[in-house]
Amino acid sequence: MCFSRPSRIWIRRYAFMGHGRCVGVRLAGGNPRSDFPRPSDQWYVSFLVEDGRSTPPAHPGPAVGIDRGIKVAVTTSDGHFYDRTFLTSGEAKRCRRSQQRLARAESGSERRKRAKNALMIVMRRVRARRTDFNAQTAHVLTLGYGTIVLEDLRVRRMTASAKGDLDRPGTRVAQKSGLNRAVLDKSWYGLELALISAARYSGTHIVKVPAAYTSQKCSACGNVDPAARESQARYRCTSCHTVMRADVNAAINIKNAAGLAVSGRGDFGSAQSVKRQPPLPSTGLNSSSTTRGILVP
Repeated sequence: MCFSRPSRIWIRRYAFMGHGRCVGVRLAGGNPRSDFPRPSDQWYVSFLVEDGRSTPPAHPGPAVGIDRGIKVAVTTSDGHFYDRTFLTSGEAKRCRRSQQRLARAESGSERRKRAKNALMIVMRRVRARRTDFNAQTAHVLTLGYGTIVLEDLRVRRMTASAKGDLDRPGTRVAQKSGLNRAVLDKSWYGLELALISAARYSGTHIVKVPAAYTSQKCSACGNVDPAARESQARYRCTSCHTVMRADVNAAINIKNAAGLAVSGRGDFGSAQSVKRQPPLPSTGLNSSSTTRGILVP
């Protein structure tokens, strides 16, 4: 629930509470909790209630590896790409102007408040688009796959500043800052949370594997060579001369790192059945359609 101008008495009584027991609200089932955040120029009230649903049995679908990138947000091991632009060119210009006005304005002035509100409005839209993209992508992936393999990434550490301190100053600080912005813009951790949340309702198993050498290893022969990564998008193995998209190669390596590519009949681990490979579950999406920024080639 969203509203722009709540009463002052209401704000004084409830805005400081944050997460707390919801009193005086009757909802169906469960023990609700209330939340009163203000991430931008509007106030929000959210209620967390137990829905009574349990996780279904294991999903019968196949396994897939997921590579998270800065050019394409999500790449699967079977060659599907999911991406979306979160900030338009016009919004980027308004954001820069608001940041400049905010830097020049005096602390506590009305001009600073106006610049801050204008910046908050733009960023609120960007956050909403990221949340929508992550939720849609997670729904599509958990609907079609029984096991999803991700890299075990420490995004907070990966996006830490490289400026160092006076005793040990950092190097390539501007380059690292640009990489941090690109990683945070694609919301890698937000996608992970969305997948974990969606998997609770589909029975999909989420697996995390070490991220070491997944982008340098050849998925065909297993050769590891940093020189094989010719560019951001192209991978050419120096041993077997296999050529493919770098993010697809990394996604296949991520899937193989979990030991899920042993059998072509949907088996995991060392045991293999004699049954034929089951068909892929239908996701209800056309393989060549674009659904609200989610590209499924």
